[in-house]
Amino acid sequence: MKIIFTAKGENWDSPMDPRFGRMDMLVVYDEDSDKLETITNNETEAMEHGAGLQTAQKVLDLNPDVIITGNGAGQKALEILKRSHVKMYTGAGDMSLKEAYEAFKNDKLNPQF
Repeated sequence: MKIIFTAKGENWDSPMDPRFGRMDMLVVYDEDSDKLETITNNETEAMEHGAGLQTAQKVLDLNPDVIITGNGAGQKALEILKRSHVKMYTGAGDMSLKEAYEAFKNDKLNPQF
């Protein structure tokens, strides 16, 4: 399974970023290979509108099974994400990546869809 975290850092101890569209970076965890990959999302900082849509497309291009975030995606981004097979979970905004992963595995996060 491939999981994307909205993050403010590059490792398991990094804090989650509660935002979706303007998150600092995406951290991709591939459970099969047990590897983390980090992808910056800094191009959305200067955008007045459309950050969520751009981020949603970027996420879908990575073909994840799950997205874990804090507050969830906005309405327009959700419309795009719901058309895919991906599942989004919220409620991890005050956690580290490791805590968010453990919360997900123990069904402690809220499905956004």
